[in-house]
Amino acid sequence: MKRFSSAILSVFTPDRVPALRNTDVFPLPPSTMGTEEQTSVPEGEVPPENGDIQATHTHYSSMHTKTYSTSKDEVYTTYFEEKVPIPQDTSETCFSFRKLWAFTGPGFLMSIAYLDPGNIESDLQSGAKAGFKLLWVLLGATIIGLLLQRLAARLGVVTGMHLAEVCNRQYPTVPRIILWLMVELAIIGSDMQEVIGCAIAFNLLSVGRIPLWAGVLITIFDTFVFLFLDKYGLRRLEAFFGFLITIMALTFGYEYVTVKPDQGQLLKGMFLPYCEGCGPVQLEQAVGIVGAVIMPHNIYLHSALVKSRQVDRTKPREVKEANKYYFIESTIALFVSFLINVFVVAVFAEGFYGRTNLDVHNVCNHSGSPHTHLFPQDNNTLQVDIYKGGVVLGCFFGPVALYIWAVGILAAGQSSTMTGTYSGQFVMEGFLNLRWSRFARVLLTRSVAIVPTLLVAVFQDVQHLTGMNDFLNVLQSMQLPFALIPILTFTSLPSLMSEFTNGLFWKIGGGIVILVVCAINMYFVVVYVTGLNSVWLYVLAALLSVAYLCFVGYLAWQCLIALGVSCLDVCGRLGIGLSGATDSYLLDDMDGGVNADR
Repeated sequence: MKRFSSAILSVFTPDRVPALRNTDVFPLPPSTMGTEEQTSVPEGEVPPENGDIQATHTHYSSMHTKTYSTSKDEVYTTYFEEKVPIPQDTSETCFSFRKLWAFTGPGFLMSIAYLDPGNIESDLQSGAKAGFKLLWVLLGATIIGLLLQRLAARLGVVTGMHLAEVCNRQYPTVPRIILWLMVELAIIGSDMQEVIGCAIAFNLLSVGRIPLWAGVLITIFDTFVFLFLDKYGLRRLEAFFGFLITIMALTFGYEYVTVKPDQGQLLKGMFLPYCEGCGPVQLEQAVGIVGAVIMPHNIYLHSALVKSRQVDRTKPREVKEANKYYFIESTIALFVSFLINVFVVAVFAEGFYGRTNLDVHNVCNHSGSPHTHLFPQDNNTLQVDIYKGGVVLGCFFGPVALYIWAVGILAAGQSSTMTGTYSGQFVMEGFLNLRWSRFARVLLTRSVAIVPTLLVAVFQDVQHLTGMNDFLNVLQSMQLPFALIPILTFTSLPSLMSEFTNGLFWKIGGGIVILVVCAINMYFVVVYVTGLNSVWLYVLAALLSVAYLCFVGYLAWQCLIALGVSCLDVCGRLGIGLSGATDSYLLDDMDGGVNADR
C-alpha cells in the first residue's frame, strides 16, 4: 500500500520526469526531426541529475537520439517479455505475406473489443428492434473505428510509447490525473459488462445451477490463469486469442445458418443508408451501436500492442512499413469482427423482429422451456438481452441453439475480459509510471474492476441486468472524448510524429469524425438522463455536465492548437496548456526523459 501511495504521489510532483525505456523506444533519426544542436554525453559519463540535455531549439524540441544502456536486471517490461522479429526480405517488393504474418496479432487482439458482450447485446437488440435496417450504421461505425485504430497504431509505432505514456508526459498534472480517472471509469464499465457476460454464459450452460456471483468468481480465476499464457510465448498468446475469435465465428455462424436470414434484406440494410418507418426507438438503437463499437480503452490498448514487434525506429523505411502492415492487419481483423456482428444482427432480425412477448411466451410454453415466465403475456414488443436472447433461441430452434449461443458468449466475454485487463495495466502503468511486479500489477488492475462487478452480481438477478447495461453504455459513451481527442492531438504534432504526422486530410477528417462520434454519444447520454424522471438526478447531472464540458473543452483547445490553430495558443507559457511552440508544445520532458536516471 505504501508503494502504491508513493506511485500516486509521484504523479503530482511537478518536476517529475519519467524516463523512456531504451528497451521499448528507438529514437527517430536526426534527419527526420527538427533542426537543432544536441549536446551529446560521452559514453560512460553520468547524465545530469534532472535528465536534461541542453539544446538550442530553432523551431521545436525533439527526442534526442542518444540512449543509454541499462543492465539486464534493471529492464522493466510493461507487458511483453519478448518482441516478435520481422523477417528482412532482400527483394524490393511492396508487399510480403511473411511480413504481414509477422505483424499479425495486435490487430486481432484489438478487434476483440468489437466483439465483447456489450457489442453482442447491441447487435441482438438492433436486430430485434429494427430488423436489418441499421446494418449500415454498424458498417459505418466499424469503418470509423478502423480509422481511429490506425491513429493509435501509428502513435505506438512512431514514438515507441503508447497513448497513456504520451498523455502522462505531455499534459499538466491536474488534467493528467483527471484523464487517468476518466479512462479508468471507462475500463471499469467495460469490464463489468464483459465479466457479467461470462457469468451469464455459465448460467445458461449450467441451466441456472451456477448463479451470477459464482460465474463472476470463475471468470476472475480463469482470467488470472489465461493472463499468464504469454509466459509461454507471445505468439502462443495471440494464437489463443485467435482460437477464441474462431469459436465466436463458428458459434454465431451456426446460429446464422440455422435461422437462414433473407440475404436480399441483409444486403439492402447494409448498403442502403436509410431506415424506413424508424422512430425514436430505432434512433436510440443506432446511437447505441456507435457507442458500443467505438470504445475508449481500445485506443489505449492498440497503441500499446503494436510495441510487441521489433521495429527499428532509426529507420523511417521500417516505421513506414510497420504502419502499412499494421493497417492491413487491422482491416482484416475488423472485417472478421464485422462479419461476426452481422451474424448476430441477422439472426435476431430474421427470427424475432416484430414479435411480441405473447408470441415468444406461446412458443416457449409449447417447447417446454423452463424460462417461459420471462415473457409476459402481452402484446408489447419483445425486449431481449444476452440472457433472454439465448433463451429465445432455445425456444425457437432447440436447446442446441441455446448452448451454442452460450459458448459464443463465453468466448466473447473471456477474450474481452483478458484484453480489458491488459488495457487496465497499460493505462495505470502509463499514467502512474508504476514499478511493481507483474503479478501485483495484474492483481491491482483486476481488483479495481472486479470488486464493483462482484457487488452487482451478488445483489442483482441474472434476469434483470438490462438497466445496468444501459447505465454502463452511457458511462463508456461519456469517456470517448478522453481517448479520441488525445489521439488526434498527439498524432498531429510534427515534433512527436515527424514525417509521420497527420496530413491536412487526416486532421480535418479526424476532427470531423471525432466531433460527430462525440455528439452522437452525448445525445445517447441526454436521452438516458431524461428518462430517469427525477429532479434531483437532473440537478446532479447538470452540475456534473458543467465540469465535464469544461474538461472536454480544455482537451479540445489543446487539440486545436496541435492542429495548427495558433491564435488559440494564448496561455501556453503560463503553464495552463502544454508548454512549447504553437505546433508542438511538448517533448521538453521527453528530451530529459530519454536520459533520466532510473
